[in-house]
This record gives sequence, structure tokens and C-alpha cells, in this order.
Amino acid sequence: MPSSLARLYVGPLQHLAPPAIAPVAPDGMPARELLDPARLDALLTRFGVQYGRGDRRAVASLWSKWHFAALIAHGLATNLLLEHDLPLGLDELHLAQSPEGKTTGLVLRHAGRPLAELDPHSRFATLLDAHLSPLIEALAAVTGASPRVFWSNAGNYFEHFAGALADHPMASADVGEPARALMASRTLPDGRRNPLYRPVRYVEGDDGAPRRVRRLCCIRYLIDELGVCGNCPLACRGRARAAETC
Repeated sequence: MPSSLARLYVGPLQHLAPPAIAPVAPDGMPARELLDPARLDALLTRFGVQYGRGDRRAVASLWSKWHFAALIAHGLATNLLLEHDLPLGLDELHLAQSPEGKTTGLVLRHAGRPLAELDPHSRFATLLDAHLSPLIEALAAVTGASPRVFWSNAGNYFEHFAGALADHPMASADVGEPARALMASRTLPDGRRNPLYRPVRYVEGDDGAPRRVRRLCCIRYLIDELGVCGNCPLACRGRARAAETC
């Protein structure tokens, strides 16, 4: 592991395994295979066994959560703390996986390159345009779930790690500002809707403290044994309605 990356995995990142660097014939699943409908369908089937092969859309949403968490944690940390762009495009990346098909780590061709541009969209273009956009289109096509569900999952982790990195020993006072600026923009520079626009909001909780709420539900409740997550907007609305009737 190059020292430039190894020094990232302390503080809020200490629970993560650093990505492997393997320039030639790396182990793991080529990320490009996620765009093959048959390969992606087989992967989701394998992952869904643990949920009794429940609702396909919810299974895919849960798989994407594991995948996006791994992807975004490493990509955002390197981008914001080192101002380097990791090779996270689907054509460059291999994935370490658990037996059930969960993404557990990344295998990179190299340790990244200095960011060519520092504006809030350009600096995240590899993550958004070379990985998230095509993968989310593939997930939606295979499962019938709305792309917005998957973008919401990605945005949830994007917002989380942008905030968590403020506690990193290498962080500057405004380390998360580029990520926050991207999430604050309704549109991208080319006029397209920004799929990461305001993925999370904070509301006053029952104890008066701010409570983190996702913009969109991850639909995990479609698997009966799981219910909603702790940041679900459906649960938030349910509590609000109950309060109004008290």
C-alpha cells in the first residue's frame, strides 16, 4: 500500500481496509461486469438468498448500499484529503467480494493522480460519471427500481463521509466544502439535474437535537423482516402524523 493512501486510514477511516493496488491482472471481479445484465442479475440473486429472495428492488438497493459505502468512502477521502483522483471508473476497477456477493473492498490499478480541476463537479467526475451513473442505470434496468433510489443511497454515503472527514487528523477546516457545494446545486454545469442534490436533511428530533433524515426511502422495508432504516423519511412522516393526532 503506497504511503500516500496508507496514512488516510486513521480516525474516522480506521475501520476501513485500505484498497489493494495491483496494476496487472488483479484478483477480484472486474467492475465492468456489473454492466452485463446477466452477470448483474446473477450477482443480485446470490446476494438475495440471505433475504429469502425477497423483493428484487429492495435486494438491489441493499446490495448498492454496501457497494456505494465502499466506493465513496475511499474515493471521497482521497479526493478531499489528498486532492487525488482514484481510478474508480468501471473499466479500471476490480472488486473484492464476500461469498454472498457483497462488495468488501477495492482493487485499484494505481494509487490515484492529482486532481486536474478543483471545482465541485469536475473533481468528482470519475466517481459520478465513470462509475455511479452507468452502474445505477444498469441496476434500474435489471430490477425495475427507480434510479432515484440508488442515487439516494449514493447520496446518503456521500453526505455522511463528507461530514465524517471533518474529524480526520489531515482535514482542513473546510475539508467537506467541495462535497457540500455539489450537494447544494440543483443542476450540473451542463444543465442536467444533479442526482446528488440534497440527499439528506436534518430535522428536530424528539429530544430537540438534529435528526438526520434521507430525502428518499431506500425501500428496504419491502423485505418484511427488515422494516425501515433509522434515517427513513417514511418513519419521520409517520411520527409527524402521530404527533398531530395526539
